[in-house]
Amino acid sequence: MFTEYEIETLIENEVIQKATFELKKEFIKNEAPYLEISDQDFFSLVVMAPTVGVALANGSVSLWEEMALNKKARKLSKGGYFMKKDPVVFGLKYLIKQYDNWEGEFLKIIRLTMEECFDVASLETDFDSSKIVTESEYRDEVLKAPYIFIRFLSSFFLDDDEDIISPRKISKVDFGRVQSIGEKLGLHKIPLFHYFCSTFIVK
Repeated sequence: MFTEYEIETLIENEVIQKATFELKKEFIKNEAPYLEISDQDFFSLVVMAPTVGVALANGSVSLWEEMALNKKARKLSKGGYFMKKDPVVFGLKYLIKQYDNWEGEFLKIIRLTMEECFDVASLETDFDSSKIVTESEYRDEVLKAPYIFIRFLSSFFLDDDEDIISPRKISKVDFGRVQSIGEKLGLHKIPLFHYFCSTFIVK
């Protein structure tokens, strides 16, 4: 997943920064009037939207999922674990409560960020969605992919970066949400996202 320093680097992009600032104003005005959060930390909240979406796949966030989300939020926020009142953790409460109303806007910023960071179109090639990809072939594709794209994938859908190259278990409902969010972000046009999804063991 992203570090606070990578988040800081991404938000330095003027296009991303402006879009984030505008969404932050709208979110605070309509949803979180008492939320005090910097542009950088709000961008961290935006980046967490896919993870929140998967956690809400069953309609609510379990205690274990909430703890995992808070842990990730603290890692992304400026100052990390050492902050007693973490603004990203505080912002999560609002996002979780009204996720369906804000998912589209948050994912737009993520898509914009990807387009600003790497050539997304160059990864969008025709592929056979029914093809069975071996674990070895998948790992090879991961190593060939742009580093930043792998960082996005792991930040959105995994708790540990190392899990990107190994099979992992997931519930049918959560897997459906991963695919849905991937499609909304346009990732379904990228073969590696298809291969990534094939490494999940759906329970």
